[in-house]
Amino acid sequence: MNSVGMGQRPQNRRQQVVKFLWVGIWLAYLSAPVRDLLHGGHSDGVVVLGWIGLAAFVFWYFTLVVRAGRGERNGVVLGSVAVLAAQSTVLSLTLGREWLVLYVYVAIASGAALPFRLARWMIPAVSALLTGAALVVPGGTAFLTGLLFPALLGGFSMTGVRELIRTTTELREARATVARLAANEERLRLARDLHDLLGHSLSLITLKSELAGRMLPGHPEKAAQQVADIEQVSRQALVDVRAAVAGYRKPRLLEELAGARVALTAAGITAELPAEPDLDGVPEDSETALAWALREAVTNVVRHSGARRCTVELLRRRTLDGLLLELAVEDDGSGGPRGGPGGGPGGGPGNGLTGLTERLTQAGGTLEAGRARNGFLLIARAPVAAVPADVGSGA
Repeated sequence: MNSVGMGQRPQNRRQQVVKFLWVGIWLAYLSAPVRDLLHGGHSDGVVVLGWIGLAAFVFWYFTLVVRAGRGERNGVVLGSVAVLAAQSTVLSLTLGREWLVLYVYVAIASGAALPFRLARWMIPAVSALLTGAALVVPGGTAFLTGLLFPALLGGFSMTGVRELIRTTTELREARATVARLAANEERLRLARDLHDLLGHSLSLITLKSELAGRMLPGHPEKAAQQVADIEQVSRQALVDVRAAVAGYRKPRLLEELAGARVALTAAGITAELPAEPDLDGVPEDSETALAWALREAVTNVVRHSGARRCTVELLRRRTLDGLLLELAVEDDGSGGPRGGPGGGPGGGPGNGLTGLTERLTQAGGTLEAGRARNGFLLIARAPVAAVPADVGSGA
């Protein structure tokens, strides 16, 4: 964010300019001292000294307020406020009641730059000093009411703004800390789950591998049995890992459609995708399986097809097995090293599509993939649990 508030340190040049302009707006209330210097009938020497004093006050005020939040010690800030108060007193007593307005700036600077435990005493002290100066300066009591309340109100308002910013900053830091802790906890949980899932299986595979090695070549039948056991254990471990990882990575169709549009466009392929699919009644497992299918299909189109156009359709079909959500991805490419069930290079299925088949089977769906008339076609189907009232049947 490029905005910066009172009590915060500007982080870059733009924030410094914004804060400078924000603080500078309130200098419009110095019009009374300026008018006094221009039309107050003072001698030239007094006018010159008055301008110098006003410039010094404004410079010190800006230095104090703009640098608020940079970690200065409270003693330094109190000394700066004392300098402002001294300048206000000297200018008010020497030039007249129009200069009493400077005390308002001193009170505001106290609220903006000091912590509340100090500002709650400094602001009333500045207001008391204003009252004393108004009683001494000729005609100052006429300005007292109009300046005393702004000094108190402005000063304590700045303490409220400072505390609000401090609380907001602490809340953001707390949220960031919670997010980091949650991420760390999730990593620990994943490591714990994978250890629990794979520790026993890998130990068993290692043990059986050693047994099979010792049984060869004297007992090949027993060694073959150990190898078969190793295959069974490894397959079960793979199923367990996929089930565990599925809890961490569950893509959604809407997100995958948006990602598909970006990927196809970046590859220079004209994309025809459904705007906003109807997912009412679609189980989470079915949506996740179809989302994986869409990701794999689009990845294949981008990497291997050489296509110029890709069409994605998402329709509901009523079949003998019930209502299904059908995802169809078709391109006009020349094909490549991608395969489907029975349609890959050498007649075998590709690894990615084999994984999709397994995912869809677990969700109760099916996968078809192979050469189409003008390119390659992938069709994934997954069951829909509930039937919305306005859904018609498809062919």
